Amino acid sequence: MGIFSAILGNAGTVSQDDLQKDYGQLLIDGEHIELGFKLVRDVFIFTNKRLILVDKQGLTGSKVEYKSVTYKNISRFSIETAGTFDLEAELKIWVSSEQLPSIKKQFNKSVNVYDVHKVLATHVLK
Repeated sequence: MGIFSAILGNAGTVSQDDLQKDYGQLLIDGEHIELGFKLVRDVFIFTNKRLILVDKQGLTGSKVEYKSVTYKNISRFSIETAGTFDLEAELKIWVSSEQLPSIKKQFNKSVNVYDVHKVLATHVLK
């Protein structure tokens, strides 16, 4: 992920090995990481069981909030692809019956948003 994309708040893909090393202790038996992204200091991880949002807080990032959203609680989601002059694609996720999206993330052009859509669709539409 380039520094320009990071400053703009666009997420880039993180390898499964790096995610497993850094966040493997959050997983339960039978759970594995399918896809993950980093946004400056924050990370969001799609596993076979849930979406994990990692929010590093404060100047040093030593305080961390780990938020889990089970796929069954996701009522709808959308992806918007990057256009010719658009630098990023966008993901929106609605949890339960909320009117506005609970989660909004932007991806740089290096991320295949169709992979994100496929992971969500696979788990949410079961």
